[in-house]
Amino acid sequence: MEASNDTEQPPLPLALTRFQVSEEFGFLLPNPLTELPAPYGPWMDIARELPQLIMSHQLRSCVHQMPQLSTQHLRGREELHLAHLVLSFITMGYVWQEGEEGTVQVLPRNLAVPYWEVSQALGLPPILSHADFVLANWRRKDPNGNLDTIITLPGGESLRGFILVTLLVEKAAVPGIKAIVWALCAILRRDEETLHRALEELAGAIEAMSKALRQMHDYVDPEVFYAVIRIFLSGWKDNPAMPHGLIYEGVSQEPMAFSGGSAAQSTVLHAFDELLGICHREDSAAFLHRMRDYMPPPHRAFVEEIHRAVSLKQHVLSSGDTRLCAAFNRCVSALTDFRSYHITVVTKYITIAAAKAKAGRAGPGARAGPAGGKLPSALEAKGTGGSHIFSFLKSIRDSTREGMISA
Repeated sequence: MEASNDTEQPPLPLALTRFQVSEEFGFLLPNPLTELPAPYGPWMDIARELPQLIMSHQLRSCVHQMPQLSTQHLRGREELHLAHLVLSFITMGYVWQEGEEGTVQVLPRNLAVPYWEVSQALGLPPILSHADFVLANWRRKDPNGNLDTIITLPGGESLRGFILVTLLVEKAAVPGIKAIVWALCAILRRDEETLHRALEELAGAIEAMSKALRQMHDYVDPEVFYAVIRIFLSGWKDNPAMPHGLIYEGVSQEPMAFSGGSAAQSTVLHAFDELLGICHREDSAAFLHRMRDYMPPPHRAFVEEIHRAVSLKQHVLSSGDTRLCAAFNRCVSALTDFRSYHITVVTKYITIAAAKAKAGRAGPGARAGPAGGKLPSALEAKGTGGSHIFSFLKSIRDSTREGMISA
């Protein structure tokens, strides 16, 4: 998990802490809590049993019996994040327990009201997002540094693998996040040597992210991901299975629509794009900007701060320094390769898996969906965030490649 670092780096300014970014863990929540205070035992009891409750079709009845709890006993960011994680997972299980043909229109008051209050306190939407699913959902299983999830859903080891591999991609990005700060400081100081080192560090971090992503094949079964896991990451915006959204009882009488979890909600790639001056096409850029609403507000502010900073690309171009140009292009090339590999992963886990599911759907013995129902089909060509997945991924990959500096 640790990136090797042979060269001594300049001291970092305190900028990262302003944005709740950790020098050790990046955008991951450092050492998340795994237990809520005693009054929230009813939430934790349900959350610990989610896979079994969903598969036995008992979660909804358990939620209906859940007491209405006040959020006033929650103290500090860590408790709020764990509460949001727990309520997000319970909500996804509640909505999707019976698959895409058995959805609900109303989230009951005893779940919706505290969920809304915790979401407002954190500045996050009331739906499972990358900030919950990955950034706040990890713990150390033993002193050797082995990791595990805190809360889970149906999908067994494949779900655990999907979360933890994504976490390792986030962890691999940490030297690159620090390199952003060094690079911007170096530009202001006109310190080309430090800038060159920062760009090399950034490129190495992006390459390490690609290496981490390759572990997906070792830990996640495509059939389980497509048939069981994926629906629980799906939202109620741009989703044919829930065209009218969801009413949060006690919060609003009108339904609300939120996108499901998506890799596009990871702050890492937004930060790298802003630093490297990558310009995405209008429709792709609009979707990416909407996904920033699903990030913790301090992380979103970090991306906006990079956007407002001096242009790295213009500085490199005006310097005429061939070493800087080569280091810049290595970063862009590494980011392009990462996005190309992401397309390869999505092809395996969604397109090929969907084709197999479709073929099996017509015949006997087809694999069952999340709670033994039909296989999901509403999002066959879309990501869980609601984007048209291949046109979107290819568009951002191609516009990344176009960010190279010509010789």
